[in-house]
Amino acid sequence: MKINKVSKLNGTIVVPADKSITHRAIMLSALADGKSVINNYLKSDDCLMTLNAFKQMGVQIEQKENSLIIEGAGINGLKNPVKEIYAGNSGTTTRLLSGVLAGQKFSSTISGDASLSKRPMKRVIEPLSLMGVDIVAKENNFLPMTITPGENLKAINYISPVASAQVKSCILFAGLYADGITTVAEPIKSRDHSERMFKTFGADITVNDLSVSVKKCDKLYSQEVTVPCDISSAAFFIVAGLIVPDTNIKILNVNINKTRDGILTVLKNMGANIVLDNVKDVSGEPVADIEITTSKLNSTSFGKETVPSLIDEIPIIVLAATQAEGKTVISGAKELKVKESNRIHAVASQLNKMGADIEETDDGFIVNGPTKLKGATVESFDDHRIAMMLSVAGLIAEGETEIVNSDCVKISFANFYEVLEKICK
Repeated sequence: MKINKVSKLNGTIVVPADKSITHRAIMLSALADGKSVINNYLKSDDCLMTLNAFKQMGVQIEQKENSLIIEGAGINGLKNPVKEIYAGNSGTTTRLLSGVLAGQKFSSTISGDASLSKRPMKRVIEPLSLMGVDIVAKENNFLPMTITPGENLKAINYISPVASAQVKSCILFAGLYADGITTVAEPIKSRDHSERMFKTFGADITVNDLSVSVKKCDKLYSQEVTVPCDISSAAFFIVAGLIVPDTNIKILNVNINKTRDGILTVLKNMGANIVLDNVKDVSGEPVADIEITTSKLNSTSFGKETVPSLIDEIPIIVLAATQAEGKTVISGAKELKVKESNRIHAVASQLNKMGADIEETDDGFIVNGPTKLKGATVESFDDHRIAMMLSVAGLIAEGETEIVNSDCVKISFANFYEVLEKICK
């Protein structure tokens, strides 16, 4: 994709549905009794991997243009897949599904593409092993991973060394099948979509500050769920609206869950003009329209306490920092190294090609701003969030910016370039 500098952005847009919530809605609907309807689901490669996994296990799913109709198999109704489950590039599919598979009466194998096969799975292997599951993985850490449940799954009290919604959710899904009460505690609270949705579907779940407990479940109840729009996808347009001159844009129906809205807090601290309007509750999640106008930004600093609420948004926050006055320091984000790419290196190396002044650290960035960006040929590393961040950078860079392997945006935002073109003036 080739991007040229624009004079302004203007318009009202809708970004894709929330990826995290779509994954969880599919999984819980598949395990529930009765027919569930998921409205406004995300039709991305990652979510389709979760969909196909449950189809392989005998769940009847009808895909319509804007909704999914899922005939739940029941908590104990999944069937042994005839072949390995392929998760593509989806870490969420792999880690959450591991918890579901831990409670079945059959063995199963999960595999993934080259990128996913380099991402660490020990963080879910360890707690599931403590629950009595036998897991065989490449080098004890990587896909493919074969999961063989034990005779009886044991409830555990697990203290997670990382604040990870994927790890937490994996253990909670396994806890639905474990005798007793399964508890997982985190060092910092991660996104809480699983806790909210477990309760909606009828699971006995308790949240106590940084720990979450779930009891063994005999039955989940079908639901109608409307998935709000994804703040991680909106983030690229939020920052674009702040750094492109003479801009006013509105993004409709965005999830502003407190465990996900770190980007709004950080950008407002930087001086961003961001207004939330039409705030409401949608299927247990807070949702708002977000209006953004061009703003003069100042530098900021944040660390590990803030990172879990904006981990996926850090690449685009770094771009914002290149246009802010002063030195921005981001720390406590070592998790970025094991995403779809090493995002610390990907962000710094490619923005520096464009004229930014960014220093990579072991767990984050030091960004000196403001800097004028210039067009360059840059690499996405087959990482959707890197491709979209660099595309936004191209909107303010002198000359032409070419993003190599930009097609990876379809992992989470298939029509990203069409939406971008709609508001470019």
